[in-house]
Amino acid sequence: MKERMKDGSEPPERRSRRGIRRGIYLVPSAFTIGNILCGFYAVVSSVKGYQALSGQSPEAGHFFDNAALAICWAWLLDGLDGRIARMTGATSDFGVELDSVADVVSFGVAPAVLAYSWGYGSTPGLERLAWGVSFFFLICGAMRLARFNVQARAPRFDAPGTSPKLDKRYFVGLPIPAGAGLIAAIVHAVQYPIAGYFQVATEGGEGEARIYTWALLVIVAALALLMVSTLRYASFKNLGGRSNRPFIFLPLLSLVVASIWFYSRWVLLLIAATYVLHGPLLKLWNLMGRLRRPSHGAEEPPPTLIEQ
Repeated sequence: MKERMKDGSEPPERRSRRGIRRGIYLVPSAFTIGNILCGFYAVVSSVKGYQALSGQSPEAGHFFDNAALAICWAWLLDGLDGRIARMTGATSDFGVELDSVADVVSFGVAPAVLAYSWGYGSTPGLERLAWGVSFFFLICGAMRLARFNVQARAPRFDAPGTSPKLDKRYFVGLPIPAGAGLIAAIVHAVQYPIAGYFQVATEGGEGEARIYTWALLVIVAALALLMVSTLRYASFKNLGGRSNRPFIFLPLLSLVVASIWFYSRWVLLLIAATYVLHGPLLKLWNLMGRLRRPSHGAEEPPPTLIEQ
């Protein structure tokens, strides 16, 4: 077929194909925009919950729970946009940058604001520390994303365009959606805000609230450190691929979905906590394996870059 018609215009078939390609490229970006929307909704709901909590309104817990669920939905959309882009071949530099911005909003700003407003923001005497811990979580998450983007674009000696530190099976450091997911899962499971203990001001309630406040502060700070660490976390990018057995994967997936539907409070918390903890446990297991390994005087090969 000729490239141009006699009048100089493009053939209708070519215009149609171009329109289809543009539509395909818009699909992953639409999921990314939905991710940003969920993050913005989570921030607004957290602020509304904090305002309702100041007025001792019973709706405060409802707002905080909506914020936690919005972060969970953002996590789902974040996983779908990348898979759809790879499946349709619609990956682009613009989509990568937009996805990073979305992750900072939905998994950096939103959980930091949620942890502050739901947990330790109203604790007397800890206002500055609470503000600092939430900002520490946000900046560590942003650094985690920046490090991943740099490594993904770094040239490799044997394969240009890839990174020597990246392995599709693992992430280096805790992914920021997993850190945000654990905070959201805690809020969704407990629901009643920790700051509510101080609003009620019952005898003995303030001491109990301070224990919960310090526990949440430690958890958020630990999540921030795990994100900038070099611990390996499973990526599950090959999950459900051709190498997996669908007769095993699909029933397990159905069981997990049904469990989340009926027991979302505890199942989501269990899944999020298990994923966050499996990185340090995997490192500890590898260290124990090296200690048990008998040495015969031979030098051990240097560790790969992914293990550093």
